[in-house]
Amino acid sequence: MFHSFFPQPKPFFISLVVWTLISILGWYFFATGLGASFGFAPVAEEQQPIDLSFFLLPENIWFYSYFFLSALIFCGAWHLIARNHPWKLWSIWGSALIIFVTYFGVQISVVINNWRRPFGDLLQNALSKQPGITVDNFYSLMWVFCQIAFLSMFVSIMTDFFTSHYIFRWRTAMNNFYMSKWEKLRHIEGASQRVQEDTMRFSSTLEGLGISLINSVMTLVVFLPILLALSHYVTELPVIGRLANSLFWLALFWSAFGTLLLAVAGIKLPGLNFRNQRVEAAYRKELVYGEDHADRAQPPTVRELFGNVRRNYYRMYFHYMYFNVARYFYIQADALFVVFMLVPTIVAGTITYGIFQQISTAFGQVSNSFQYLVNSWTTIIELLSIHKRLKAFEAAIDDEPLPEIDQRYLEREGGVVHADG
Repeated sequence: MFHSFFPQPKPFFISLVVWTLISILGWYFFATGLGASFGFAPVAEEQQPIDLSFFLLPENIWFYSYFFLSALIFCGAWHLIARNHPWKLWSIWGSALIIFVTYFGVQISVVINNWRRPFGDLLQNALSKQPGITVDNFYSLMWVFCQIAFLSMFVSIMTDFFTSHYIFRWRTAMNNFYMSKWEKLRHIEGASQRVQEDTMRFSSTLEGLGISLINSVMTLVVFLPILLALSHYVTELPVIGRLANSLFWLALFWSAFGTLLLAVAGIKLPGLNFRNQRVEAAYRKELVYGEDHADRAQPPTVRELFGNVRRNYYRMYFHYMYFNVARYFYIQADALFVVFMLVPTIVAGTITYGIFQQISTAFGQVSNSFQYLVNSWTTIIELLSIHKRLKAFEAAIDDEPLPEIDQRYLEREGGVVHADG
């Protein structure tokens, strides 16, 4: 699944995580101060531009240079290590490009968040009939937003185009690798489906999860300082009272609660999804045989196989029901959580509507990043079920024992099909 596309996957990803941590720590503890001494000093949060000039701030130019240097060192080293790997340009350099573009997309969110304060304050002043407010004030700010939005659209479109090619290259690498080992794989249940469909679903699903994870990490890197800076506006919390860096601790607590809640509620779902793929494959395979052989796909056999499909779906529906109870409860509560916590501050009148908008957006960004598992849990369940199926291929290729569920299938292939598939 990985070594067909990435060079030496385990060392590659371990070194990527280690190098990322080193780069982040190096940025905060060394590069930021060095940049300031060279004239790339950061601008205070209240003074940051609300238009496209934000990307030309000295601190951002310094960060881009730092990122490119870090990426060049890491990717250059692995390019030499994997000089004979056929997919090194896509898996190494392509991954670095996706990471940078994801970070740039997060920065666009920062610009929009900066824009929310003057627009929210202008709206508040206009609704309270403050003097000096004109329609041109609104049109000017809306034009600025349009410029940011057009840049966001362009970046999103080009990123989607590139990642589509990236994913298909990954699928191609898996397809070529599995087909080169076809003689070892053809006896596995649903081998054709695993090569044709599961490789496609695995690469596309993992791509979505990977980009979401990168986006979550980048969002935390960018928005955590903003959230910490905005925390000084929060004077008091319900029940808790005063708390330093309150918005950060609230985001961490709320996200951890949601992650734990859904992890417990959805613990059975990966196995059920995997079993569902198996019973569907067994039913489909019998129908395909019935197209060419009159003695196959007979009513009793088809009825029994479809009965397995029906039982598994009913079981899944039950477990998804209580999982969705927990999931939708958390989603609805999440919509009110930050407002509830800000009620004392709002009543005290210590923030404007624009600052409230900034706090809500920054809290939502950080909270959603911490809620990576919450937001991605159903997709992770699907990925785990696909991984279980492809894991049998890995075992067959490496001449290792097949997973228990596939061994049971091979033992029953010529005999009775049990109710669990």
